[in-house]
Amino acid sequence: MPFEENETVYMEDATGKKHWLKVAYRMLKIHSLGTVDGERFRETDDGSVMTVAGKEFAVFRPTTADMMASLERGAQIITPKDAEVILFRCDIRAGDTVLEVGAGSGALTTALLRAVSPGGRVLTLELRGDNAQLAGRNVRRMGFGDWECIVCDAKEADPDITADALVMDMPDPQDAFGNLLPKVRPGGMVCVYVPNANQLETAVNAMREAGLRDVHALETLQREMVVHPGGVRPSFDMLGHTGYLAFGRRTSRDI
Repeated sequence: MPFEENETVYMEDATGKKHWLKVAYRMLKIHSLGTVDGERFRETDDGSVMTVAGKEFAVFRPTTADMMASLERGAQIITPKDAEVILFRCDIRAGDTVLEVGAGSGALTTALLRAVSPGGRVLTLELRGDNAQLAGRNVRRMGFGDWECIVCDAKEADPDITADALVMDMPDPQDAFGNLLPKVRPGGMVCVYVPNANQLETAVNAMREAGLRDVHALETLQREMVVHPGGVRPSFDMLGHTGYLAFGRRTSRDI
């Protein structure tokens, strides 16, 4: 399907450098690349190759990982290696309603919005107004215009929502269980993300005490393999510890 106006795409050169743009059928000024006739995108499809100023570029619709990697950074983000586990383990799919605690720079928010589209909803509770503004810029840049964010203390919030999943990125998630777990439908998933082992211990024990079932915790480590003609080795740089994840499932029991 050809690219549509206002769609966010990127052009990648032979070195792997990405040039991001929002499609419009007019002359487009692309940072560090120059001016491109946007009419060329009218009949251009995902993965097409075009020549600009004598250089060849492949044009792609971004994957979720591409989106997350390109965001303007402020607060530390939840990385793709953790985000993909959250999406899978919480079984987040198109049409779902997700309650998120902690916008940060909007990386996980972007992944959640992509996963629930079309027809889904993501409501984010964020303590800091500057984080909410930064996340909002990133979300809008990626073309998600229907994101909801409330600047508030999650420990006191009372959002009008029945969520399929609750995803919490805050240092003391157990302090918000009393008011937020009732917002999750019976059978819905709860996920907490914390950076330190002592925080994980406290959160997991609180999840069990709150009556969640199938509570389990894990850490995701990821190592890239460097492949050259005649040789393969692990990368010297490993994306190791970023945070701990704990998951549980709500029952119909009153909380």
